[in-house]
Amino acid sequence: MSVQSHYDVIVVGGGPIGLSAAWRSAVGGARVLVIDRFGFLNDRCGSSGNERHWRVQYTQTDIFRLTLSAAPLWRELEQLAGRKLIHRLGSLWFGDISVPTNEGHIADTAKAMDEMEVCYEWLSARDIGRRWGFTDLPRHFEGFLQPDGGAIDVRGTLAALATLASRNGVTMHSDERVVAVDPDANGAHVRSDRAVYRADKVVIAGNAHTNDLIQRWGVDGLDLNVYEMALVTLRQRDDGVQRPFWFAFQQPSDTDTNLFYGFPPNPWAGDDLVRLGPDFEVGALEHADDATGRPQQAHVDRVLGWARTHMPWVAPDPVSTSTCLAVLPGDPDRQFYLGTAEGLVDGGSNVVVAAGGWAFKLVPLFGRICADLALRGSTEHEIGRHALTDLVPSRG
Repeated sequence: MSVQSHYDVIVVGGGPIGLSAAWRSAVGGARVLVIDRFGFLNDRCGSSGNERHWRVQYTQTDIFRLTLSAAPLWRELEQLAGRKLIHRLGSLWFGDISVPTNEGHIADTAKAMDEMEVCYEWLSARDIGRRWGFTDLPRHFEGFLQPDGGAIDVRGTLAALATLASRNGVTMHSDERVVAVDPDANGAHVRSDRAVYRADKVVIAGNAHTNDLIQRWGVDGLDLNVYEMALVTLRQRDDGVQRPFWFAFQQPSDTDTNLFYGFPPNPWAGDDLVRLGPDFEVGALEHADDATGRPQQAHVDRVLGWARTHMPWVAPDPVSTSTCLAVLPGDPDRQFYLGTAEGLVDGGSNVVVAAGGWAFKLVPLFGRICADLALRGSTEHEIGRHALTDLVPSRG
C-alpha cells in the first residue's frame, strides 16, 4: 500500500494516555492522528470499570514527585472538561506494614510522605475498625489515611480527553489496527490494516499490545506481565459511614499475593454499589487477546471471603462480576515503561513508548511527557527509572 497521509505525530492506542498525548501534541501545534484498534471510549484492555485509585503517595520519591506534578494537570483537565474527575474520598492503606507489593510498602511510603511533607494520619487496626467498621483485622495491622486520595472517574476522563483531542483538531481513527511501526532516521511509517501513514514522530500507547509492535523490530519485548484480574460489585447497606478507598497489604498466601482493595460507592453514580478486587499477580496471560472477560471463580470467592470476614456493611452476594486487564512490569520497582526507543532500533529516537503499571493517576502528566518527548525530544520530569530497558525474549 502507498502512503496515504503524513502527520507530525501519530499516536497508536486511543486509551487515556494515548488520547492525552494526542491532545497535548495538538495543543503544541502538531498535526496529529490517533488510531485505536477497539474504538474510542471502549471498555476493554486497561480502561474497563468506572473508577481508578487516585493517590499522591508512592514509596519511591521520584514517582511521588510525578504524582504531585500530575495533580495540577488534573485540575486543568477538570476545568477544560467542565466536570469533576477526581473525587477526594481519602486513600487508606493498612495491613502488614513490612510487605512489599506492586502498590508500594506501607512503612517506607510513610517515610516518603514525611520526606515530601505530605500529610497523613497513622492508624492502628483498632482505629481502622472503630472508624470504618472493618472487623476481625489482625492486631498487628497498621496503616495510614492520606486524605487527598480517592477515586478517578474513568469514563468521564476518557470522554473529556476524546473531546479535547477532537476539539483541537486531532484526526481520530477507530476500529483500525496498527500492525507495524517502522522508524527510520527521519520519522516512521505506520502500517495498519487499512493504510500506511508517515509520521515525523510516533507515540506507542498500546499498553498490553505494545510488544506486538516492538518485537517486530527484532528486539526482545518489554518485561510486561498481563493479568486478567477479577472485579466484584457488592451492594452496601446504608450505615451512614463515609469510607475511603482502601488497600489491604497482607503476606502472600500459598496460591496468590493475598492483596485486596475496595472502592466505596462512587459519588458520580449516586448508587450504593461498592467495587472490590484482588490484586493477584498469578496466572499471567500469554497474550492480551487471550482475555475472556470472565473472572476466575476462585478469585471471586477469595474476594467474597475477605468481604464476609472484614466488611459486615456489604451484602454477601455479588451484584455482578467482571475483569480488568492489569499490565505490570516484571520488576515492581520500575512501575512503568516511559521513554523513547532510542538504542532499540534505528530511528528509535522518533518513537515514544508508554506502557505498563497502575498509571491512570498519571494520565495527564504522561500524556504531556509523551508529547514533550515527541515534539521537543526531552522532558523536564525525572523518568530515568522508566526507560525502555530490561527487555525479555519474546514468548512467540
